[in-house]
Amino acid sequence: MEITRQEVEKVAKLARLAMTDAETAAYSQQLNQIVAYVQKLKTFPTEGVEPTSTVLGQTNVFRPDQAQTSLSHDQALGNAPDAEAHCFRVPKIIQES
Repeated sequence: MEITRQEVEKVAKLARLAMTDAETAAYSQQLNQIVAYVQKLKTFPTEGVEPTSTVLGQTNVFRPDQAQTSLSHDQALGNAPDAEAHCFRVPKIIQES
């Protein structure tokens, strides 16, 4: 599969990108190199190889969920510039017509 200059120009037009002829040629060549490399990767036998999301063997570092007490209404609203009925009060942003 080869990516032509016309295909690069079409994608650039759809993305509303202005490209020179030199850029179009360069991108076409680079994309063809990427496609060729992917085709080369497809030749390697991968049957029985378990999929991995990372090669570093990282593990989840999250702590377990534990129920604990939360802030009281007064603590949560303590620094609020304006509060009403245990809620933050903010300026109105929608004008009714």
